[in-house]
Amino acid sequence: MRDQKTKYQASAADKWITVIIYVLFSAFAFICVFPFYSIIINTISANDLSARGDVVFYPKKIHFQNYLDVFKIPGLGNAAMISLGRTAIGTTLTVGASAFLGFMFTQEDMWARKFWYRFTVITMFFSAGIIPWYLTMRSLHLTNNFMAYILPTVVAPFFIILVKTFVESTPKELQQAASIDGAGTMTLFFRIMLPICKPILATVAIFAAVDQWNSFQDTLLLMTDSNLYSLQFILYNYINQASSLSTMVNLQNAGSTAMASLATKQTTTSIRMTVTVIVVAPILLVYPIFQRFFVKGIMIGAVKG
Repeated sequence: MRDQKTKYQASAADKWITVIIYVLFSAFAFICVFPFYSIIINTISANDLSARGDVVFYPKKIHFQNYLDVFKIPGLGNAAMISLGRTAIGTTLTVGASAFLGFMFTQEDMWARKFWYRFTVITMFFSAGIIPWYLTMRSLHLTNNFMAYILPTVVAPFFIILVKTFVESTPKELQQAASIDGAGTMTLFFRIMLPICKPILATVAIFAAVDQWNSFQDTLLLMTDSNLYSLQFILYNYINQASSLSTMVNLQNAGSTAMASLATKQTTTSIRMTVTVIVVAPILLVYPIFQRFFVKGIMIGAVKG
């Protein structure tokens, strides 16, 4: 009886602990999700109510005029293409370079392997600062140049370390067997290791894509040509100029019957929140695509059964 009672009490305690864990994680998830949810419901609610802070938990007087008006702002479409281009090209090149260098740094027959690896890694810890960086970029003619978004990010030491660690965790017998069969370095990389490295490469792709999509400082420092402005930089400008932009959009739609209502009249709040959703939403689509690889890739060094 005592053993049965002990087991019953332990089981009840486990259930309570499980309930507490679910409650805590649910609360944490709510705290993480609610800010973005709040922004979305404010963009589709009446703008006068949103400006007064009356929209909190659910949308009121739903409309989608905000998105139609924001897309009329000059330069938004071109900025979106710049951001998409730099994200796609930059991520592809970063993943490719990280995969190849991470693999090569595990090859013992690579010439001066340790030197080149340490030379690459040391750049993570030492930086000359913004002014020398800007002077270097200008001397390389990368001001007002789309390649300024791509070239500086191709070799990323942190991503190379991730790939190198992952490759070192794979059985060496795979490469040894392929080498015995006559496979060269490139064959080993493309046909043996590259398929195995999909989890870590997906992880690198997520990190690189988010970095590229969210970056705006390089635009701020290097670009004076408005045709090369990124979407994040446009967002930065729009947030700072939301008041004047709302006035401009309202003047553009002055003859529209829809603008007769305060519910759809643009405000500083509506401009800021709508542009925020437009900028953030596309990158959120990256996570579902790579999620099944992400957990496996990030758990590098875990014990395998």
